[in-house]
Amino acid sequence: MSSRTVLIAPKAPKAIGPYSVAIETNGMVFCAGQTGIDPATGELVSPDLEAQTRQALINLKYVLEAAGTNLDKVVKTTVFLRDMADFPKMNAIYADFFPADPPARSTIAVAGLPKGAVVEIEAIAVK
Repeated sequence: MSSRTVLIAPKAPKAIGPYSVAIETNGMVFCAGQTGIDPATGELVSPDLEAQTRQALINLKYVLEAAGTNLDKVVKTTVFLRDMADFPKMNAIYADFFPADPPARSTIAVAGLPKGAVVEIEAIAVK
């Protein structure tokens, strides 16, 4: 039987609903989607896509660090965009966080995201 550990990430924003920010099982870390929320204020850092993308990836980094892993060990991400026209801008910032051997990725346009965010990024990583 496999173990399942709910992870707490003190530096990342707290969950805004009935979910865990990450679950670890069998050497894998499954991270909930992160938006551009400032952990200190609980609000979006800016309406700007670039600022939200950068903060979402920083938040994801904090979650992974709390799990004892890091962005280099991410094997899959899913990016949710409110507007697919924002893909090039998001992609440029994403490339800064995954400069070599990036993970597999899917990008999906959605009708809406929590707190009016314009981007959300979830990840699966190995330990």
